[in-house]
Amino acid sequence: MNNDGHMHGMAMGPPPLSSSTIMNNATGGGGGMMMKNHHHMMMHMTFFWGKNTEILFSGWPGYDNMGMYILALVVVFFMAVFVEFLSQSNYINKSNVDDHVTFGLLQTILYGLRIGLAYVVMLAVMSFNGGVFLVAIVGHSLGFMVFGSRVFKKSSSEKNLDLPPMSCSC
Repeated sequence: MNNDGHMHGMAMGPPPLSSSTIMNNATGGGGGMMMKNHHHMMMHMTFFWGKNTEILFSGWPGYDNMGMYILALVVVFFMAVFVEFLSQSNYINKSNVDDHVTFGLLQTILYGLRIGLAYVVMLAVMSFNGGVFLVAIVGHSLGFMVFGSRVFKKSSSEKNLDLPPMSCSC
């Protein structure tokens, strides 16, 4: 090493790409560019439109498969509706549960399920696919309209919910 910090005769470049490195990138382990069946799929960091995307799992819904893409949109939609259903649920009746500990455990299980599903919907939206984003918004909105708003309620009395309201600090 000389005085300015450089090593002479020790030049090192990046290691050559091996087949395992390419396969690691293809399965999503290396990030960046992913290759499958000679099609190049890139991980998007901005919103885009199209059916060629990966949502939640590697390789799902697949490349150039409209049926599986529509199925993925339906799954995200119903997960968003179910999150809103859980947010407005009032099925744990304190009179049926004698023990406060049992009641607290049931509330905790419902809360964990609701938050877990909300995070799964969020991860699906993070695919940056415009269709996924829209069905998540429509699913949450429709779920709130059906289960949380006064549109389908006969009385406007306040009900005691099983879970506290969702607080999004994002």
